[in-house]
Amino acid sequence: MGVARRDGSEQAPEQVAVTWCPSGAADRPESQVLGVRSGQDGQVVYLEQPVAAADVLGAVPAGIEPTRVLRFASHCVSACAHRRGNDCTLVERVQTLPAAREERSVPRCHLRSRCQWWQQAGVSACDRCPAVTTATFREDPLATLVADPATTPEQLNAWIAAAPDGPEAPEGRELPMRGSS
Repeated sequence: MGVARRDGSEQAPEQVAVTWCPSGAADRPESQVLGVRSGQDGQVVYLEQPVAAADVLGAVPAGIEPTRVLRFASHCVSACAHRRGNDCTLVERVQTLPAAREERSVPRCHLRSRCQWWQQAGVSACDRCPAVTTATFREDPLATLVADPATTPEQLNAWIAAAPDGPEAPEGRELPMRGSS
């Protein structure tokens, strides 16, 4: 149903732009594979074109958690624990960490134009995105703090400052962060 204009014609209702979470759930109907985790450091290598998660989940061998080898994107939803109004608090915490990549060019990513993190934080989010994972595979207190919606960036900065050797370098470390719960 449209909205009536002064001249009596109808205007199509405005559609709210859907943003996407680059740390989304694999099991949502709209979920896409964002990239493949590769190499010993587990960094994400982004796909050039989106692939529906439903099309590849069956190809992941039994006994292997799909999030161990793939990164998924799904709609950024208002019910997410990381959501505050229109903002994602997860990307705010992710930005507290040292950048995961050193080169200055932004990685190619088919999600960028629709990405909540890009819209909210720009290149700063992209600098850290390749190190993000949606599952925890080993104990890492810093990653656990980052993934906790109750943690503030100020608390993360205090934890990093108090760490005897500073935070572990992101290379080789998985940062568990699930959005779009």
